[in-house]
Amino acid sequence: MVESRRRVGFGIFAECLLTGVWIALASLPVVTAPAAFAAGARHLRRHLGQRIGGRREFIADFRLAVRRGWLVGLAGTGACAAVWIDLRVARSGLPGGRLAAAVGIFALLGAAVTVLRAAAVWEPGARWRPLLGAAARRTVRAPAGSLLLVCGIAVVILCAEFLAPLAVPVLGVLAAAAVAVEERGRTR
Repeated sequence: MVESRRRVGFGIFAECLLTGVWIALASLPVVTAPAAFAAGARHLRRHLGQRIGGRREFIADFRLAVRRGWLVGLAGTGACAAVWIDLRVARSGLPGGRLAAAVGIFALLGAAVTVLRAAAVWEPGARWRPLLGAAARRTVRAPAGSLLLVCGIAVVILCAEFLAPLAVPVLGVLAAAAVAVEERGRTR
C-alpha cells in the first residue's frame, strides 16, 4: 500500500517534469506560453483523472489553445517590456521611479497568476477573454492560491537563475500547482 502510493506520487511527479519539457518547447515562440500552459494543465488534469493522454493529445490541445491564446501571450510580452522599461527608469534615479517599478512588478505578477489560473481551467472551445475575467476575480478573491502561484513563479525564476536547464521541467510543476489551486478552489 505504501509502495503503491509512492509509485503513484513519483508517477505524477515524473509526468509534471515531462509536461514541463513540453510546455518549454511549445513556449519557445514566447507568445505561445499561455497556450502551452493551457495544454500542459489539461494534460495533467487528464493524467490525474486517469484518462489516456500523451504527446499527441498535448499537441492537439496546444493547437486549439494557440488559436486565440497567442494574443494573450502577445499582451503578456508587452507587459513584460513595459515593466522592464519601468525598471530601467527606476535605476536611472528619476523621482518616483522605484514606486513605478514596484507597482509594475506587482501588476505583472498579478497578470501572470491570472494567466496561470485561466490556463489551468482551459478546455477546447473556451474563449480566453471570459477565462481571464473569471481567473482575475479568483486571483483577487482567493489570495492563498494566488500566493502559492507567486511562490511557484519564484521557484521557476530561482531555478533558472541557479541552473537554467532545471527551469524547464519545473514549468510542469508550476502548471500542476495551478491545476491544484483551481481544483482546491472548486471543491471549497
